[in-house]
Amino acid sequence: MPLARTADLLAAAVQARRGLPAFNVITLEHAEAITAGAERAGAAVVLQLSQNAVAYHGGRLLPLARACAELAAAARVPAALHLDHVEDFELLRAAPAAGFSSVMYDASRLAPAENVKATARAVEWAHRHGLHLEAELGRIGGKSGEPPLDAHAPGTRTDPAEAAGFVADTGVDALAVAVGSSHAMTTRTAALDHALIRRLAAAVPVPLVLHGSSGVPDTELGAAITAGMVKINIGTALNTAGTAAIRAELGAHPELVDPRRYLTPAREAMTGVVAELAALVVDSPAGRA
Repeated sequence: MPLARTADLLAAAVQARRGLPAFNVITLEHAEAITAGAERAGAAVVLQLSQNAVAYHGGRLLPLARACAELAAAARVPAALHLDHVEDFELLRAAPAAGFSSVMYDASRLAPAENVKATARAVEWAHRHGLHLEAELGRIGGKSGEPPLDAHAPGTRTDPAEAAGFVADTGVDALAVAVGSSHAMTTRTAALDHALIRRLAAAVPVPLVLHGSSGVPDTELGAAITAGMVKINIGTALNTAGTAAIRAELGAHPELVDPRRYLTPAREAMTGVVAELAALVVDSPAGRA
């Protein structure tokens, strides 16, 4: 089916009162696993390519983006492309021509007033070029190799009143909020603040996004969607499964040099994780009106 648009998938998820799974792509095997796993689960899906992943590929956006677009368009479920955690405005400018319908512009490292100013500029440009724009308010740790932030530290969580003001001042289409998760968690031990999620969902008129979902247990994840989270971002869980499969294959067959022999089980392991988590996300009822 044709390449879907993130805004349409989010609107459908809100209307159906369910979550929308979004998985991060680093290699072609990730993209293949995401589309195959989403098909297995019968779930619409967002394929996300981050600025860090673009840097890993030598700063070249188009090769992997075009491969993702082809896989998404060929999928038997609706699939959209999203450019994630963009800090470079020039990368934002490259998104429409590369097939992305949405971008997460990340100015969260800036002081609050500067975050608003930078994000509003990004929103204005994005909307003129047909892009849905997501932003972040609060401190979600674990980015770019930094250690996971203490999600319970004072000042870490997103304040509902500040979030409502941020959305009004910037015009963003979706908001990533800090409610107890952290990027790059390899264990599923995060405890989310579900009361805060409900308050945020009531205060903010756009879909809420949960970053760092790999570290969130199934029951916590389902409860977060019930409380009002809509877009659920998952990345490290795929890397954990894929790397474990590679280690097992090379450990059992140390003579291997053909990457197809160990990337095949890695891709299948990631496919299984996508299918399991995508099914969980779409089957959990959302709490937004």
